[in-house]
Amino acid sequence: MSLEERDPVSGHQTTGHEWNGIKELDTPVPRGVLIFLVVTHVFAVVWWFLLPTWPLGETYTKGLLNTDQKKEVNEKLDEARLVRDPWISQIEQSTPAEIQRDPQLMSIVRNTGHRLFGDNCAACHGRDGKGGDEFPDLTDSYWQYGGSVEQIAQTMRVGINTEHPETRTAQMPAFGRSGILDYAQTSAVANYVYALSHPKSVTAENRDEILAGREIFEANCAACHGPAARGDPEIGAPDLADPFWLYGGELTDIITAVHEGRQGHMPTWDERLSDIEIKILALYVHSLGQEGH
Repeated sequence: MSLEERDPVSGHQTTGHEWNGIKELDTPVPRGVLIFLVVTHVFAVVWWFLLPTWPLGETYTKGLLNTDQKKEVNEKLDEARLVRDPWISQIEQSTPAEIQRDPQLMSIVRNTGHRLFGDNCAACHGRDGKGGDEFPDLTDSYWQYGGSVEQIAQTMRVGINTEHPETRTAQMPAFGRSGILDYAQTSAVANYVYALSHPKSVTAENRDEILAGREIFEANCAACHGPAARGDPEIGAPDLADPFWLYGGELTDIITAVHEGRQGHMPTWDERLSDIEIKILALYVHSLGQEGH
């Protein structure tokens, strides 16, 4: 078959290939596509010379425009520092009480703290700080390790049950699983603890069990939670007589806690966050508790 053969309909030359009577046309690339390809290649070549492009061992061609994005980012960071330095210095040098009395500084704390909280704390405590299952609500009036700004900052700095040498500790033995208490004793002490925050749950039918539970509590639990079950922030023992519960306050939840034990965890932030960031974040978290009252 001649390579010069042309299709009588389109006028395009054929390639000389034929399949089952169908001939292939040697259709040229559309002019618009060719122009686009040429323009993009010319643009790419020009761009190679204008911007940093070619690697040269440990360096690279800088480009005719002398563009350096790393330098631009550093310049923007320097500009941001110039804006931040005055109030950063003021927060560093002021006590928490002085900052809390200054509306302008507290406005900065809330704006900056909200971003820090969202980046570092919201995954566990929620973006609104209200916590969730097994994660404490930071907007209520209860603080396991104390709710002053200094105490909150210390908890952030050293964490809870971490490898930090000054870590906070939170460890409740598994009284039932380890055999310290049998099921009847576990049920009795759980009923007593439940009655502390639910006095209406005490009836003539369960009064004896609750009284027995109080004796078990005094022998096994009062060393940490105190004889009145009001807790101890020095060791992170929670108040069992208030309405706030980290692991649930229903009777079944309390029985589970007594039987299985509890051990919380919070990472240390002293290596990830700077001292000033921890201070701002502690002030912000403290403000959530004040707003929650």
